[in-house]
Amino acid sequence: MPKALSKPPASYEAALEELEQLVGLIESGQLPLEQLLTGYQRGAELLQFCRDKLQAVETQIKVLDQGTLKPWTQE
Repeated sequence: MPKALSKPPASYEAALEELEQLVGLIESGQLPLEQLLTGYQRGAELLQFCRDKLQAVETQIKVLDQGTLKPWTQE
């Protein structure tokens, strides 16, 4: 079952991996109702953690690009 609530993941990648595993458990239909609730709560925490990390990276990119996001082009 998921790690203790409120313990932040070590990284974005760790959060994403834990979230994927959690979704698999929830979708399996094998968890008791109480564990489903706990899993859902942990999933919400992980999702917020990932969103916050992505927002921080986007903000840093804006700073590095002097506030202007440039379109990505493959060269």
